[in-house]
Amino acid sequence: MKGYLKEVHPVLPVKDVVKALEFYVKKLGFEIAFADDPTKPFYAGVRRDNVEIHLQWHDEKEWETVERPMLRFVTKHIKNLHDEYETKKVFHKNTSLKKTSWGTREFAFYDLYQNGLTFYENL
Repeated sequence: MKGYLKEVHPVLPVKDVVKALEFYVKKLGFEIAFADDPTKPFYAGVRRDNVEIHLQWHDEKEWETVERPMLRFVTKHIKNLHDEYETKKVFHKNTSLKKTSWGTREFAFYDLYQNGLTFYENL
C-alpha cells in the first residue's frame, strides 16, 4: 500500500509564544490546541477548522537568521473571512481582497513576527 499524506502542521518561528498565541486566538479566531508549558510555553499549537499551526520560540539573538515562511490557506467564504479579520485590525495598509490572474480571490498580511499569511479561494 502506498504512503498517504494526511495533514501538515507548519511550524512558525516566534519571539514570544504567549504573544503569538494571543494574536492567533484573539485576532485570527484560532483556539489553543496544546502548549508545552501552561504559563511560559516555548512550543505550542493553534487550531481553526481543519488547520493546525505550531508556534516555536526562537531567541531574539538569532532572529535575523531565522527564515520566516509564507503560508497559503485554502478557504471557503473568503469575503466573510476578510471582513472578520478586517474588524480585528490585523491588516497592513496594502492588504486588500483581490482577484488574481491565476484564478483565485485572496488577501495576505504578516503576523506579529513577519510570518506571511495568505488566505485564498479558487474562483
